[in-house]
Amino acid sequence: MQDHGVIFSIFLIFSGAAVFATLALFARQAMIVAYILIGMVLGPAGFGLVHDQGWIEDVSSIGIMFLLYLLGLNMEPQQLWKMLGEALGVTLISSLIFCALGSTVALLWGLPWHEALLVGACMMFSSTIIGLKLLPTTTLHHQHTGQMMISVLLVQDLIAIVVLLVVHGYGSGQDPLTGIVQQLVALPALVAVALLAEKFVIEPLIRRFDQIHEYIFLLVIGWCLALAECAALFGLSHEIGAFIAGIALASCPVSAFIADSLRPLRDFFLVLFFFSFGAAFEVVMIEQALFAALVLTALLLAAKPYTFRWLFRRAGERSRQSLEVGVRLGQISEFSLLVAILALHSGLLSERGAYLVQLTTLFSFIVSSYLIVMRYPTPIAVRDSLRRD
Repeated sequence: MQDHGVIFSIFLIFSGAAVFATLALFARQAMIVAYILIGMVLGPAGFGLVHDQGWIEDVSSIGIMFLLYLLGLNMEPQQLWKMLGEALGVTLISSLIFCALGSTVALLWGLPWHEALLVGACMMFSSTIIGLKLLPTTTLHHQHTGQMMISVLLVQDLIAIVVLLVVHGYGSGQDPLTGIVQQLVALPALVAVALLAEKFVIEPLIRRFDQIHEYIFLLVIGWCLALAECAALFGLSHEIGAFIAGIALASCPVSAFIADSLRPLRDFFLVLFFFSFGAAFEVVMIEQALFAALVLTALLLAAKPYTFRWLFRRAGERSRQSLEVGVRLGQISEFSLLVAILALHSGLLSERGAYLVQLTTLFSFIVSSYLIVMRYPTPIAVRDSLRRD
C-alpha cells in the first residue's frame, strides 16, 4: 500500500475527525468517541490509509503532557487542599470498590493477578473531559454539582499520577522496588527544582514581559517541555514533569490566561492521541476481549452512580444530586487509557489486558454520554428543556 506523507495523513486525520465529530454531536456523543472511531476506520484495522502511525504516537504523547500541564495549572495549592478535604473519603472508598470490581472481572476472565490489579486500577477513574464537557454551569444547582465532581476528579487525577509513577517504576527495567524508590526520591527533587526555577526565573520573566502575549505563550510552552525533559533525566516520565510544571505555575497571577491559551494546542495533540489509540485496535484482539469488556462496562455503569450516591449521602449531600453526580462520573477515564498504554509498553500488561481496558473505556464513553444527555441538563441535550450552556 502506498505510504502517504505526513501532510496527507494529517489531512485525513483532521478532516475525518471533523466529519465524525459532526456525526457524534448529532448523536449526542462526546467528540472523543469520534476521534477514536476515525482512528479505527483509517488505521491498519480499517482502510489502512494511515498505516504508519509511529510518528503519530510520538507526537500525540505531547497532548497528554499538555493535558497534565493544564491539570496542574488548575491545582492552586489552597483550593487543592480544600477540595482534597471535601472529597478524599468519597474518592478513596469509591476507588477501592471500583478497583475490586474490575480486578474480579479480570481474574475471572483469566488474567494473572498482577494484570488483574492493573485493570482494576484503571477502573477507578472517571473522565474529566466527558464529565465537565457535559456539565452546564448556568445555574447554582449545577455549580455545586460541578464542585462535587471537580473535587472527586482532582483526587482521582492525583491517584492516577501515583499509579503512573508506580507503573513507570516497575517498567524501568530495574528491580521493581528499586525503581519505585528511585521514583519517590526523584519526585521531590524535581518538585524542588521546579519551584526554584519558577520563583527565580519564570515568574520574574512573566512579570517583566506580561504584556507581550506571544512571548508568554512561548515561555510557558518551553517551561512545560523543559520540565518534562528534566523529569526524564531524573528517571521519571515526561507526563509527570509536565504535571509538576503546571503545579509550579498554579499560583502565578496569569495562570488562567496560560490555561486558556494552551487549550487549543492541547486539543490539537489530543486528537492525534485518541486517533492513534483507535488506530492501534486489532480485530482479533477486539473479538477476544469483547465479551469481558461488555460485562465490565455494564457492571461499572450500574455500580458507579449508586456507589457515589451512597458515599455522598453519607457525606451530607442530597440523594438526587448525589445520584446525578454519580451518573455523570459513571464512565472510565482517558487516564485509564494512558495507564494501560504505559503498562503495555512497560511489559506489565498483556495485549489481552490492555484491550480489555481500552474497549471498556470506549464502551463506557458511548453509553455514559447517552445516559447523561438523555437524563440531565447538558449543552448538547436532546430536548430543549434539558439544554443548558
